[in-house]
Amino acid sequence: MLVKNLPTIGVKIDASPTSLRYSYAGLPHGNNMLTTQFQRIGIVCRQDTPQAFEPLAQIVQALLEDGLQVYLDESNRPELLALPHLAQCEFASKADLGKLCHLVMVLGGDGTFLSVARKIAPFNVPIIGVNVGRLGFLTQVPLESLRDDLRSMLTGKYLPEDLILLESQVVRDGQIVKQSLALNDVVFSRGGLGQMIEFEVFINRQFVYTQRSDGLIVSTPTGSTAYSLAAGGPILQSAMHALALVPICPQSMTNRPIVISDTCEIEVVITKGMDARVHFDGQSVLDLQKLDRISIRRYRNTLRVLHPADYNYYKTLRTKLHWGEQLV
Repeated sequence: MLVKNLPTIGVKIDASPTSLRYSYAGLPHGNNMLTTQFQRIGIVCRQDTPQAFEPLAQIVQALLEDGLQVYLDESNRPELLALPHLAQCEFASKADLGKLCHLVMVLGGDGTFLSVARKIAPFNVPIIGVNVGRLGFLTQVPLESLRDDLRSMLTGKYLPEDLILLESQVVRDGQIVKQSLALNDVVFSRGGLGQMIEFEVFINRQFVYTQRSDGLIVSTPTGSTAYSLAAGGPILQSAMHALALVPICPQSMTNRPIVISDTCEIEVVITKGMDARVHFDGQSVLDLQKLDRISIRRYRNTLRVLHPADYNYYKTLRTKLHWGEQLV
């Protein structure tokens, strides 16, 4: 478990380019020594989750006592400043956490995790997800075991997983009108009018099909257990280098999901759609116009997620999807 109530004086620091080693004077130089490559830790806490504030304050206290620097999300400042020890932390935006920190920890649900992941992806910073939400496919560390799990992970006892992201551009009349990253999916959908949209799909500049439907989901392996799964798409094991194209209620029943290599570039051209839209991870949206061209490719960086040492992908599927449970 994390070290608490340690002496506040007599800290010895032995820094190297790859790790920070420190111990407290008066304590044996062995069991009470922490070696970690994560010297600066950023923490983002989902807003309006008071149940996470007390564990957060305890974790921050332990990290500070261990001599680590802690950075908190600027958007949480009003809620967190009143908590003990948190006034000793620095505050920064989510994007700046990627620049400043060696590790970012997210306390929230999958939605919070997605929003932070897109911000820090350009900086190759690993991330830990702590489940304070409901489903928790991406936030794997239970809040109740956070202290023990975090201590182990800081000392190198973790399972790393590299997740691919999608990079998208929307081009209209030769001009880029939108650029965005997505960890889960890029979704084309009809809008409020409820009419089908029509579009053409190209893969590596080769024509694939014209489709009339309620939309199309371009999913990563991470997103294959989200909207894509609900639309009848396949589950892609998280380590696969693949993408899934999943139609949403196609007019032609022969339009089925297809799986392609993540090295492919996808282009979608809107040919008919008075009310078509494109969504990125369900958190960013743009209204589309006829002849808009949307290109989708794998992003240059992966997102490294750190799991507890006992993490099991298939156990997660069983637990979250309720496999093997009696239904009646």
